[in-house]
Amino acid sequence: MTASRRSLARSAARLAAVQALYQLDMEQPALARLLDEFHQHRLGAEIEDAQYAEAETAFFDDLVTGVAARRDELDALLAARLAQGWSLARLDRTMLQILRAGAYELVARADVPTGAVIGEYLDVAHAFFDAREAKFVNGVLDAVAKAVR
Repeated sequence: MTASRRSLARSAARLAAVQALYQLDMEQPALARLLDEFHQHRLGAEIEDAQYAEAETAFFDDLVTGVAARRDELDALLAARLAQGWSLARLDRTMLQILRAGAYELVARADVPTGAVIGEYLDVAHAFFDAREAKFVNGVLDAVAKAVR
């Protein structure tokens, strides 16, 4: 796989991971069933005439299972970097999943450069939110990176 194809596959994996984490948070399905659903029906699939990009499955699995396994640790890390008066409970549920996935990569994936992690999750934030929220993602993940790297 060329570097650019791998980069696109990882970008697709990150977006799918945020969607899977949102589903996990809202519906609490069995993790294995959720991963299987994404493997079979979402990653690289065509849904409602939209072709989803081929995602790096192992990377997707690591993000989803890693965030699920280390959720309390990640939440504590994130909560400590929110502005006074803010809590994770106040955040939009999608925003929270973006921050959890980004924090997980910063903590557990030393193979991915800090700038790449933050840039990728800024892109994911832009898929769901406007520029103001993307700046929020940038600020929180930058603070997490300074604490853990």
